[in-house]
This record gives sequence, structure tokens and C-alpha cells, in this order.
Amino acid sequence: MKDVLCIYSSRTGKTKQAMEEIAQALDGELLELRDGVDRSGWRGFLRSGLDAMRKDTHPLEPVEPAQKLEAYRLVILGTPVWAGRCSSVMRGFLKQYGRQLKHTALVITRGGESRYTEVFRQMDGYLPERHIAAVSLRMDSVGCHFWEEDFLRRVREFLEGLET
Repeated sequence: MKDVLCIYSSRTGKTKQAMEEIAQALDGELLELRDGVDRSGWRGFLRSGLDAMRKDTHPLEPVEPAQKLEAYRLVILGTPVWAGRCSSVMRGFLKQYGRQLKHTALVITRGGESRYTEVFRQMDGYLPERHIAAVSLRMDSVGCHFWEEDFLRRVREFLEGLET
């Protein structure tokens, strides 16, 4: 059984790309969150931004990891930034399952120059403990792979520390 779960929401595919790379590098299980809301095109963009600003969530499609959430040594949560907040899809997951997660790491993807570090604080509010590592990625930027590698190094160090 895999002991790292990489779970994410992605509207444009950029968060999906980042989380696929991270899951592959850590030999982790990958799971996409969906809430059944059409988030495609400009209407989806506007709907997503409004949902995030209002902190609205919609019922999630069934979440079925290979084992119970509590069994994973680490759960890595990936979300795009919508209107300066974590996506409403991820917020819905955190509201429903956040307290079941022992150890977490956070990945946010963004389109702008701001690092949106306040999104980490928002997500931590739904978790029993503060995250062990976090990264803010702008997928098309020059430094993206450097920060992703730095994040992976910190996660590996944490996992190695759990083994001792």
C-alpha cells in the first residue's frame, strides 16, 4: 500500500500537472476531487471565483482513496488559488475530511505574481495540525521546478524522520 496520498482539485489542469509530478516523485497515490459543478470556460471561471469569495462549497463526488485517510503517513493537498483563497472544491474536502488527516503538506498553484501564502493559513484552519511543508507554484514561471524540488526535499526529510 502507498503511504502518501496526493489529493487535488484543478480547474485548468495546472494543479493536476503539479500533483501528478509530485505523486510520481514520491510514489504516492493520486486522487482528484470534483464537486460536479461545471467550472469550464469563462462562466466556470466566474462561478469558481464567486464560490471562493463567498466560501461556498458544493457536495463532493465520492472520495475513494485506497485506504482510510488516517492510514496515510502524509496527505498532500493541492489546490489552485481562486480569488485569493483555496478552491471551493478543496474547502469542501477540508470541511468534510480535514480533521481525519494526521500529517499534511500543501501545494497551491497560482496565475499571478503574489505567492498567496495566506491560503496556507486558510487551509490549516481545517486541519488538526499545521502543515509540515508548503509550496506556492506558478506553473509557467522560471523558478517553478526549483521550488517543487525544494518542496519534495522537505517532504522526503519529513517521511525519513517518521521512520526513525
